[in-house]
Amino acid sequence: MKKRTASLLFIIKVFTTTVSAQQVDWTASTEGKVWEQSKTKLEKSARIDPVLKIEGDENIVTFKAWGTCFNERGWDALNMLPRKEQENILSDLFSPEGDLRFTMGRFSMNGNDYARDWYSCDEISGDFELKYFNIDRDKTTLIPFIKAAQHYNPDLSFWISPWSPPSWMKINHYYSVVSNAEHNKLDPKLDYLLFEDIEKTYDGLFPGKLAVNDYFIQDPRYLETYANYFCKFISAYDKEGIPINMVMFQNEPWSYTPYPGCAWTPEGIIRFNAEYLAPALKEQHPEVDLYFGTINTNHYEVIDEVLSAPRMPETFKGVGFQWEGGQILPRLREKYPNYKYVQTESECGWGAFDWGAAEHTFNLINHYLGNGCEEYTFWNAILADDGVSGWGWKQNALIRVDSKAKTTTYTPEYFAVKHYTHYLAPDSKVVAFKNGKEDKLPVMVVKNPEGQYVVFTGNFSDENKEVTVKLGKQFLNVSLRPHSLNTFQIK
Repeated sequence: MKKRTASLLFIIKVFTTTVSAQQVDWTASTEGKVWEQSKTKLEKSARIDPVLKIEGDENIVTFKAWGTCFNERGWDALNMLPRKEQENILSDLFSPEGDLRFTMGRFSMNGNDYARDWYSCDEISGDFELKYFNIDRDKTTLIPFIKAAQHYNPDLSFWISPWSPPSWMKINHYYSVVSNAEHNKLDPKLDYLLFEDIEKTYDGLFPGKLAVNDYFIQDPRYLETYANYFCKFISAYDKEGIPINMVMFQNEPWSYTPYPGCAWTPEGIIRFNAEYLAPALKEQHPEVDLYFGTINTNHYEVIDEVLSAPRMPETFKGVGFQWEGGQILPRLREKYPNYKYVQTESECGWGAFDWGAAEHTFNLINHYLGNGCEEYTFWNAILADDGVSGWGWKQNALIRVDSKAKTTTYTPEYFAVKHYTHYLAPDSKVVAFKNGKEDKLPVMVVKNPEGQYVVFTGNFSDENKEVTVKLGKQFLNVSLRPHSLNTFQIK
C-alpha cells in the first residue's frame, strides 16, 4: 500500500510540474484594443516549422537598461497637467512597479532640438578657464524633471551627449550647422564650410555627402577646454544628486542640421576623444565611461576608420547607435566584439502618433537587442499637441498632452514599448531573435533573471499568421492577429 501511495504521489508531482511549466500568459495589443490578457500553454509538438529553436545554451547579450530622454519641452508638457496626473505619468514611466520601468535617463549637455531654445553653459567667447560656466538654466528645467523621476526610482542612472558645443568653439560661431531662413539666423554664406567644393555624393547612404571640415575648432586650446567643459558639467550635476556614468562626445555628428548640431570628421573624432576627452575623464572622473556615439550614419568605412585607429581600444568602452547607424551595427559588432553596444535614441517619426509608429518601434527594439545592444534609450516620453520642436520638426512621443484640454493620451507607441519593458527586466538574457523585414513577423526570445522564457512577437501583415517557437522540448504554437503586438510569458 505504501509503495502504491508513493508511486501515485510521484505521478501527481510530475503531472503538476508539467502542467505548471506549460502555462503561458499572453498579452496582445491591436489598434483600438491594447493590453488584452489571456492564457495559452506550451505543447509537445510543433504545428508548423519553428521560426526559432531554443535548446538552452543560447546567449546574444545580457540586457542592462531601458531609458528615456529628459528634454525641456517634455518638462513643459508634463507641467500642463494637474499634479495628480503628473504623478501618475512619472510613476508609469519610472516606478519599478509601473508600466515602463525605465531605469536610465539621457539628457543633453547644452541645448538640443527639444530645448525651448538654444543655450549653452558658457557662451562667453574665449573663456578658456571656464570661469563663467554654470548650469543655472538646467536648474529651472532639466534638473527638476530628473528629480521628479528620481522620486519614483532613486537608483536611476544617467548618460549625456551634447548636440552642439558653445557657439564660440565652432568654426561658424553658431549653434546650428546649416542655415535655414525660417528657423535660424545663420549666414547662408557659412554653409560653404560644410562641403566646400566637394561634389561627391553617396547613393543609398546617409548623409549623401560627408563634411570636409570639423565644425569644432581643432586648436589644442579649444579641444582641452571642451574636454574640461564635459568634466565640469559632470561635477555640477553630481552636486545636484544626479550621477552621470556614461558620456558620448556628440549627438549625431553626421546630421547637418538647422537646429543645434556639430559636424565632425574621423580625424577630428579620433583627436578629440583619444587626446583630450578620454584623458580628462580618466583624471577627473574615472567612474565615467566614454562611448563612441551617437552613430547615425551607415557609412561603414567612416566608423571603421575611427574604431580601427590604434588608440581607440583604450579610449572607448563601447559604441552607441541610432537611426541609420543601426544598419551597420551587426557588421561592426562582428568585427569589434570586445566593445559593449548600446542603442542611443529610438526613432521619433513625424508626429503621426499612430499604430504604424508602434509597429516601427517594436521592430526597432527587436533589431537592436537581437544584434547585441545591452541598453535601449527612447526619445521624448511626453510631448504636447503635435510634438513640434523649436525648429519645426513634428515628432512622436509615448504620451501626448492636449494643451487646451489638459488631458493625456497614451499613444500606440507607448504600448509597443510596454510590451517589452514590462516583461524584459535588467539582467535578462536575450537568447535568440528573428527580424521581421521580409515576412513582417519579428520574434525575440529572452530568459529572465528567474530563468523563465519570454517571447516577443509581432504580426504586421494584413492577415492572421501562425507562429511556432521551440523552447527546449516544448513548443509555443500561436495564431497572431493582423497588426498585433504580442508578449508570451512562460510560467
